[in-house]
Amino acid sequence: MPVQEPFGLQFHTVSVVSRERLLVLGSSGFLGAHLVREGAERFGCVHAASRRPELYPGTLPANARSVPWDARQAMENVKLFADARPTVVIVAAALSRLAACERDPDVARELNGAMPGGIARLARDFGARLVHISTDLVFGARPPLGERYGLTDPPAPLSVYGHSKVEGEERVLEANSQALVCRLPLLFGNSFGRGLGASDALLAAIERDETPVLFVDEWRTPLDVGNAAEALVELALGDACGMLHLAGPDRLSRAGLGREVLRSHGFSDEQVDERVRCRTRAELGLESQRPADVGLDAGDTISQLQTPLLGVCDVL
Repeated sequence: MPVQEPFGLQFHTVSVVSRERLLVLGSSGFLGAHLVREGAERFGCVHAASRRPELYPGTLPANARSVPWDARQAMENVKLFADARPTVVIVAAALSRLAACERDPDVARELNGAMPGGIARLARDFGARLVHISTDLVFGARPPLGERYGLTDPPAPLSVYGHSKVEGEERVLEANSQALVCRLPLLFGNSFGRGLGASDALLAAIERDETPVLFVDEWRTPLDVGNAAEALVELALGDACGMLHLAGPDRLSRAGLGREVLRSHGFSDEQVDERVRCRTRAELGLESQRPADVGLDAGDTISQLQTPLLGVCDVL
């Protein structure tokens, strides 16, 4: 039966179906916390590794173990694998804030480019399956070949973050031919009260009496973070390799998504207009860093999944 979580999201209890051991890197992050919870339902044991385990929300599942881990310490990776002996690894750790990557591109390349390649080699050497998380922001500098960006579209990022994630994709697939790279879109949904993700960050800003900016000319294919974690764990238990896209069916602007989120929390259209600023990227001087449209085509992935990829209104 579904278990009701905060903000109306639905998470389904599933009996453990695998004795395999899952290692989640970046387990205290927005997506990572959901991967641990979903993984605990499907794996016999979960190792939750992050630089700041204390940021993990709430209590770890009974079959999960918290592991302190610094992505910048390569020797720690060897010890981590030797101790955990994972059969499946999901790499959700990254420097994902665009501004932080622009300020320090060397750190972005280290954490988003070099680190995943090293993890991919370790997974290969330890005989573990690897799923690496990438982003829709590897696109944007050139229009898609079709209506949305598909697997045949070559990467063309605008930002330092996007370039560093392309490097990570390449290093992972070069080091481990059996690895799976999953490009994710903008994620929204339950951050367990931490103000993370596209929806909770917006609500937290308004609660602080701020007036956040929502772009009217930045288009994405957003996906609920819990839905993404469920699909990723299903893929991790499968045998797909190479590249896949995970994305929601709806193509929305950031402003459009923000309006849907606020309406679902009881704001009228008039209140939305009062509480947020709808702007273009050019008005904030961000056209060179933030692409106009990075909508992903997830058709190839949908055909391989039992987990449905839900639209925004289906979740909210």
